[in-house]
Amino acid sequence: MRSAIVDRPLDAAALLAEVSGTGHGAAVLFVGTVRDTNDGRAVTGIEYTAYRDMAERELSDIVASTAARFPGVDIAVEHRLGTLGLGEASIVIAAAHPHRGAAYEASRVVIEETKRRVPIWKREHYADGTREWVHAGSGTQRTPEAVA
Repeated sequence: MRSAIVDRPLDAAALLAEVSGTGHGAAVLFVGTVRDTNDGRAVTGIEYTAYRDMAERELSDIVASTAARFPGVDIAVEHRLGTLGLGEASIVIAAAHPHRGAAYEASRVVIEETKRRVPIWKREHYADGTREWVHAGSGTQRTPEAVA
């Protein structure tokens, strides 16, 4: 089990290799990437920032609680901070388990709980030159300063 908040490009293959093993009949990989539109607006990139200590703690807690919920699962997750361009990975979750259902569900729990609980914010950069903080869970804007 491993989780990290990082400032470098993510290596999905390395995370998948980290959780793979002969005891697992299934390994799933979730890669969240920067897309080119949001709510009908053209996006050119996204800037991610975090309350790092709390984000690392919450992400670690999510991985631990997910592992307890799905005995036998191995999970590795990394979330990237900084400015990312279109198509770049912002989060990678690798989950492996003896059975595919548990591997899929563990991965889904990690991404949903991460979006709900981890204090990571994104500021979208739009094609018209504007930038706005976007709260991923509700669609409403929320700045990092609002929780400081």
